[in-house]
Amino acid sequence: MTDKTANYRPQLRIPATYMRGGTSKGVFFNCQDLPSAAQVAGQARDDLLLRVIGSPDPYGKQTDGMGGATSSTSKTVILSKSDENDHDVNYLFGQVAIDKAFIDWSGNCGNLSAAVGAFAINAGLVDKSRIPDNGTAVVRIWQENISKTIIAHIPIHNGGVQETGDFELDGVTFPAAEIKVEFIDPSDAENRMFPTGNIVDQLDVPGFGQFKATMINAGIATVFLNAQDLGYQGTELQEAINSNPKALEMFETIRAFAALKMGLIEHIDQAATRQHTPKIAFVSKAQDYIASSGKSIDKAQIDLNVRALSMGKLHHAMMGTAAVAIAAAAAIPGTLVNLAAGGGERQSVTFGHPSGLLKVGAKASLKDGQWSVDKAVMSRSARILMEGWVRIPATTL
Repeated sequence: MTDKTANYRPQLRIPATYMRGGTSKGVFFNCQDLPSAAQVAGQARDDLLLRVIGSPDPYGKQTDGMGGATSSTSKTVILSKSDENDHDVNYLFGQVAIDKAFIDWSGNCGNLSAAVGAFAINAGLVDKSRIPDNGTAVVRIWQENISKTIIAHIPIHNGGVQETGDFELDGVTFPAAEIKVEFIDPSDAENRMFPTGNIVDQLDVPGFGQFKATMINAGIATVFLNAQDLGYQGTELQEAINSNPKALEMFETIRAFAALKMGLIEHIDQAATRQHTPKIAFVSKAQDYIASSGKSIDKAQIDLNVRALSMGKLHHAMMGTAAVAIAAAAAIPGTLVNLAAGGGERQSVTFGHPSGLLKVGAKASLKDGQWSVDKAVMSRSARILMEGWVRIPATTL
């Protein structure tokens, strides 16, 4: 008689916190709580996180994991006490593919950046002397994926993180406490704001034509195009793009050839293994539209409309890192983002996205013929949704 329990292995029980940050959700870990093999980069870490999230899932639902089957909810974060000078915590972000056994470590998540400071305080990763009894704790974050500094201003009440409040963020149903997030020197690690040297390029895309494009490395590598050149108004919601396979094919092809021109990949086939970056977005002049919530957006409220794709689908709101790219590009005269917003010099911009509107700020300067941005600023909110342990089969490691 066959022993049906012969291959039984117990589940691993790993401390974890499920958090919302901005318009994203993810599973947060203190690095020291992970099994030793997963505390360093490699296949063991990837296998563990894939199983936690529930990928790869050919059904596209992530039913057997913590993921929510969208790019906004298929995310993982690993934090550790920082070994960098003048920083409190190291922040590593993994964007988990839904239907593939793949985690993209090439970029940051700006939305979840808002949750990092709160998690770090709760996990004891920030020195207690830096946390006031009441007021604001300034958490200095080292973003490991892109080697950049992020400053999070976390509201504190009676010595603990204040999560509730009246700050409203379009794309998030309920109000919460406001968290100001500063992205310091948000160009890429080699300080190449415009990798081609141009603020507007002509991008040749076989099978689809030529497009004007602003390709920028700020917050995250992003390709901006004019909505009209793509046959869109700039007021589209998710269904208009995500239900159209031909449109998705067009955007992915444009993204791949932009990645090649930006020097992010060496061969066009490599784009499939770098899904998180670059992002692709399209802009238009300010127009009235109805947001996905049913809220009416008046063009007088905004400077321009922006729609962006993440992991191959139109995002329901706006990725935080893409918002940094929008802020930086809007501040630089002549970019497609700046022109859509009306041109000229500006230090802030309010843009419309599928869920509503968002204001972001950045200050740009031209030095020796090169544009730079000292920092980009935006407000987000974050809160713990659940904390305890996640469980995965021991056979994963």
